[in-house]
Amino acid sequence: MDRASIVRAVRQPQSAAIAGLVFGLIIGAVILLLHGAAPGSEGSAAHWADDPGSVSAVNTALNLIPFAGIAFLWFIAVIRAQLGSQEDRFFETVFLGSGLLFIAVLFVAASGLKAILVMNDAGVVVSDEMMATMWSFAFALLKIDGARMAAVFILSVSTMGVRTGTIPRWLAFPAYLIGLLLLLTPPAPALTQLLFPLWVIALSIYILVRRAEERAARH
Repeated sequence: MDRASIVRAVRQPQSAAIAGLVFGLIIGAVILLLHGAAPGSEGSAAHWADDPGSVSAVNTALNLIPFAGIAFLWFIAVIRAQLGSQEDRFFETVFLGSGLLFIAVLFVAASGLKAILVMNDAGVVVSDEMMATMWSFAFALLKIDGARMAAVFILSVSTMGVRTGTIPRWLAFPAYLIGLLLLLTPPAPALTQLLFPLWVIALSIYILVRRAEERAARH
């Protein structure tokens, strides 16, 4: 297979669907792991790294985050290749910017938690105040900034999809509701964040099914 064929294959909608499925499954697992390891109260946030179970869950989540980021970048690139040329610059910029900011927020939050774990492993004494601050900082990024960037991403992709006819209205309307809910986290429940990977998975499955139907119709 020559280079041009590889590039065409990578840019196909199936590629976005596969990347979206990988991202959705990984980031869903990350959200569940981090919420499972979360301290029961603000007062216990200073001791989250003292619990071996919590440390194990957080480490697993942090090791998964880079792969989620890679898959999401691929998802963004292929979706942009499919929709960007058909859409105006406004929605394309909002879509791309919100996706990249979501990844940046994800990586910054992960780096903060990882720094605490690395210092602990190295035998460096970390104060309770630093433990609590870093946990609160990471979760504020994920629950507030990350959720809102995910909301903007969903709303912009759905709008682009409806305008270009690549996303049906029956799939776009729930996406608008999910986007609004993510804009309200907090005060909406923290696990509302799971709606983002679930939406990506639903969109990816739709893309795969639609491509399969198109191939079947041609034969």
